[in-house]
Amino acid sequence: MTETKIRERMADYCQTGDLKKVKAMYTMVENEIEEASGWSKEFIKELDRRTKSFLDGSAKTYTMEEARHAARAQFKKQKSK
Repeated sequence: MTETKIRERMADYCQTGDLKKVKAMYTMVENEIEEASGWSKEFIKELDRRTKSFLDGSAKTYTMEEARHAARAQFKKQKSK
């Protein structure tokens, strides 16, 4: 099996597989993940918190059109200074 196929299958399993098994796999490689990312535990915890709030619908989100509108408004505001 190719490296690409292994990575795809692992990613798929992480999304849909048994949570207990996914947690066990994560525990085995947790230190390597942290070292590879260069992210602190606090930063990862914050990312996890934000992901959870997005998935459960409690996070304030914007459509692409709302984001464009806000960016253009901010640009115009900065340009007029």
